Amino acid sequence: MLNSLRNILQEVNSASDFGALLEIIVNRVKAVMETGICSVYLLDAKQDTYVLAATDGLLQAAVGKVSMSCEQGLVGLVAHKAEPLNLEHAETHPRFAYFPETGEEKFSAFLGSPIIHHRTVLGVLVVQQQQRRRFDESEEAFLVTIAAQLAGIIAHADATGELARALSPELEYDSVSGQAHYSGLASAPGIGIGVAVVVAPAADLSAVPKRLTDDIEGELAQFRDALDTTINDLKTVHQDLSDKLNPEEIALFEVYVSMLDDNSLGGEVCERIKTGLSAQYAWSRVILEHIRTFSAMENPYLRERATDVRDLGRRVLGYLQQQQHEEKRYPENTILIGEELAAPNLADVPFENIRAMVSAKGSYNSHMAILGRAMGIPTIMGAIDLPWTDLDGCQLIVDAHQGLVIKSPSAQHLEAYEKVHAEEKIFAADLEATKDEPSVTLDGQHVSLWVNTGLRIDSMLSLDRGAEGVGLYRTEIPFFMRERFPSEEEQRQLYREQLEMFSPRPVTMRTLDIGGDKSLPYFPIEEENPFLGWRGVRVTLDHPEIFLVQLRAMMRASIDLNNLRILLPMISNTEELDSALILIKRVYHELTVEEGYRLDMPAIGAMIEVPAAVYQIGEIAKRVDFISVGTNDLTQYLLAVDRNNPRVAELYHNFHPSLLKALRIIIDDAKKHHCPVSVCGELAGEPLGAILLIGMGYEFLSMSAANLLRVKAILRQLKLSDMRKFVEQASLLTDTVAIESYLYKALSQQPEIARLVRPASSPSLL
Repeated sequence: MLNSLRNILQEVNSASDFGALLEIIVNRVKAVMETGICSVYLLDAKQDTYVLAATDGLLQAAVGKVSMSCEQGLVGLVAHKAEPLNLEHAETHPRFAYFPETGEEKFSAFLGSPIIHHRTVLGVLVVQQQQRRRFDESEEAFLVTIAAQLAGIIAHADATGELARALSPELEYDSVSGQAHYSGLASAPGIGIGVAVVVAPAADLSAVPKRLTDDIEGELAQFRDALDTTINDLKTVHQDLSDKLNPEEIALFEVYVSMLDDNSLGGEVCERIKTGLSAQYAWSRVILEHIRTFSAMENPYLRERATDVRDLGRRVLGYLQQQQHEEKRYPENTILIGEELAAPNLADVPFENIRAMVSAKGSYNSHMAILGRAMGIPTIMGAIDLPWTDLDGCQLIVDAHQGLVIKSPSAQHLEAYEKVHAEEKIFAADLEATKDEPSVTLDGQHVSLWVNTGLRIDSMLSLDRGAEGVGLYRTEIPFFMRERFPSEEEQRQLYREQLEMFSPRPVTMRTLDIGGDKSLPYFPIEEENPFLGWRGVRVTLDHPEIFLVQLRAMMRASIDLNNLRILLPMISNTEELDSALILIKRVYHELTVEEGYRLDMPAIGAMIEVPAAVYQIGEIAKRVDFISVGTNDLTQYLLAVDRNNPRVAELYHNFHPSLLKALRIIIDDAKKHHCPVSVCGELAGEPLGAILLIGMGYEFLSMSAANLLRVKAILRQLKLSDMRKFVEQASLLTDTVAIESYLYKALSQQPEIARLVRPASSPSLL
């Protein structure tokens, strides 16, 4: 059955829409299993029922009409128990129910498998037969396998609205103006309300935004010009290579040219343009449909032609984009949307016009997420179900507190979110009053509030908000902005600017930290398990030529300033720490003794983000001048949860009891060796996290500039003794929910503190 499974999945992947996909499933499964009926029932969450969404064997008129709850019928039983049900004499089962409106004959054999995604039963896949038959184990396993493959597709259809249309085919649905909700990873908090501007890469057929046009003749003329230019290119190549190719290869050029005429692809596209679609979008849709058709063919030769069609499609699209290139308009309330937003996408956008950013790909720690937090722009990453190419010009609400995008919001939604947005502005203005105040608790304990930076704008905002230093300067960000490794002098200039900007305040520069989810385009690291692989100090120790150049640049940049601190990432054992220290001391000796530079030896620190290092604090503290805790990775490794993976994001808990215990071990052991400790992970910038950290004894917290004033405001309204009590009580609790609930309840007694912990809540209208 493996070949059957592969063929079905290949056809599913080439389906033109969700309805066609369901039809492929029921038709092919029925044929492979040689049974009388195959049906798919899908969950209608609003009604809490399972609706007949597709069938081969029942009346088509019943699709979208017949439904049952978890308490009804055998389908409901499969959904309720969330496990397969295989019956030879289904009619004798107490839950057997007959639905005459489906046109089915009374059946005996029944096999149903739940379709489950993230623990939710999204539907039931069923095969039935009039004759008595016990489906064997291999058939049951086959159905379960198909159902498991179907789960992710249905979840995507639910997010994009296709599921609602499949369950109610009689309803009209306006894909342009209809309201829809999409989820992603909340990466930089805030509310953004505005108009979507789609940023798409050049000549990418799958990334052409859906745009309508009133100038049909103009679009047709541009399309024909692009075809003529492509045809001339093909003929030129044909002539240049005619003496180097065999007759079969030459014939392919003639096939490509014929595909572009009015009786083939060209004609199809012209018809779509006449319906009001832009030339670029019409061309991309037609080409993608033909690519799917060729890809699904069994003949290997014909299947390979999909590559040729794709290449032809890119050529024409490239010319269309050149012809139709015009200066992009960015309205005052721009919401940037793209498949994978990157820093260059911001080059042409007035900063003051950006209300929010949403990327279909990426993670909480992606460069754009870091940039969003630094600039205070609400940002959502990893919105994998977002139909981003269809959103250009649409009105959106971006709720980056919840990780929610609302397309074409109702008047009620707009009013509610505008109210929250106004409250956030007032709250931000109130916080500005604390920027020149000292960061001390009510009982006089000073806590140093530092910032995490990596971009020039980070540093400017940080200084404006009263940062006492830089707890983490991400040196990899300048590496990302280039097409090669930056030279020693280029690095020195960047580091010098940062050190001068903060002087005499300390600046902690983390050595190059790549690997995991941070790969340089010119130095790719491809591994099956990158987070447990070649990353951080492991890379730089293996490439001392990169490490030594960076160390020289850092130290030369610190001449006459002497506010540099060097931080080593991903330390997991003392051997690699010793190796790094030898290289650091070697560079210092070369610069001072051999080359005559006058500078102080910078303070050296180790980053604690690997669980093994938690239990080596004593040995590490003997070797370094300070320790910095990276709670982002430490949490990820302690909980064995990839924080960037939407499937397990709900398991990533900042207040997990194990993390709190690890943090107490670190601070207690470091104090025994009189080694200063800071926290530079996101936990330090969360009000509740900062309270717990200060209560544990941490005196240096480093965070995004956008969070600094809020943390300062809350610590100024609490006593250190109270925060210690919060920690002691929280340590007695056994799960994250209980810890968070306790802290919220304890802090909600005072309205001003409660407001700082929860500054603005998202409307509960969804």
